[in-house]
Amino acid sequence: MKASVAEQAGTVRVNRNENFGKLRAGYLFPEIARRRKAHQEKNPDAKIISLGIGDTTEPLPKYIADAMAKAAAGLATREGYSGYGAEQGQGALREAVASTFYSGLRTADEIFISDGSKCDIARIQLMFGNKPTVAVQDPSYPVYVDTSVMMGMTGDHNGTGFDNIEYMVCNPANNFFPDLTKAKRTDIIFFCSPNNPTGAAATRAQLTELVAFARKNGSILVYDAAYALYISNPDCPKSIYEIPGAEEVAIETCSFSKYAGFTGVRLGWTVVPKALKYADGSPVHNDWNRVMTTCFNGASNIVQAGGLACLQPEGLKDMRAMIAFYKENAAILKKTFTEMGFSVYGGDDAPYIWVGFPGKPSWDVFAEILERCNIVTTPGSGFGPAGEGFVRASAFGSRENILEAVRRFQEAYGKRN
Repeated sequence: MKASVAEQAGTVRVNRNENFGKLRAGYLFPEIARRRKAHQEKNPDAKIISLGIGDTTEPLPKYIADAMAKAAAGLATREGYSGYGAEQGQGALREAVASTFYSGLRTADEIFISDGSKCDIARIQLMFGNKPTVAVQDPSYPVYVDTSVMMGMTGDHNGTGFDNIEYMVCNPANNFFPDLTKAKRTDIIFFCSPNNPTGAAATRAQLTELVAFARKNGSILVYDAAYALYISNPDCPKSIYEIPGAEEVAIETCSFSKYAGFTGVRLGWTVVPKALKYADGSPVHNDWNRVMTTCFNGASNIVQAGGLACLQPEGLKDMRAMIAFYKENAAILKKTFTEMGFSVYGGDDAPYIWVGFPGKPSWDVFAEILERCNIVTTPGSGFGPAGEGFVRASAFGSRENILEAVRRFQEAYGKRN
């Protein structure tokens, strides 16, 4: 008996979401992991050092880990057990985030605790739906673009970028801040400062210009502050809400991942001011609350105990020490690349070094560094068209690995000028 067309194609008769067909290959970091695995299989004795994905490496501070251990042990007792909690987060943690990061700027009921910024960005896209137009920094964290594609906000990939996305070029020529006079009006603007991958932190004047641009155009600014505590420059705000008027146009998302080593623990937050309203006057806050209570059961109660410990005096001291450690790694890497004659950016207010390889496709540079040095970096083109000709080196690593990476780079590339 002849099989039907439906049986040949698959058992179900459900069409694939056509937007997933627009995505280019795999998500950037799994693709890097695939190539690393292939290199390791080809060179089984190679000791590969990863300066690729921005994953923390140092152990959790004991004070913070102990708080989670105590919370976990408490769940085995009648008095310490708790089940479902508030989807918006425990009140004590919301209060602590508000007082630590937004004192005088935002209130606790505008802060929603979550399992991290990446997840919140996807939920924000769910809230907006597929009709809004989108602008992104170029280069930028690929989740902004990929979730826009998945939601159906974009056209097809045109060989450089996706149609219907406004790529706001950020490069050395404009000090990594877009020329807003040339940017088209969009409904949503994704902006990250300090920027991943370039490491550039926007100044107060630049963010004032950005907020004014959003207000003029009636746009919503989704501001990713995941690396804000790495900022050293006093002229670079750590929150968009330091800019007057931002509360009427901006959502801010942040995370404990790169502050306390919570990349695997998972804890973050998003701030949605009550003053932020849609064109019809309805509060965005209400819709975000609906998204969180419908699509999320709240962050782990154990993890929230760890987050609360992070924001106590001892926990804050431990977090700042961890950040200082990674910033020292960044300084070591930046000094190395600079001394070898590369054009180097970032590394001062962020844990990323942005290294120029003019005229070379960044995936080719990635492959060359992996082959010559057994070091994983991240190709700049993975962050957007303007990332071509660069690679990103992450400062997340043990000091031993950072110093060994320096030795390998120096051996392979020496002094270029």
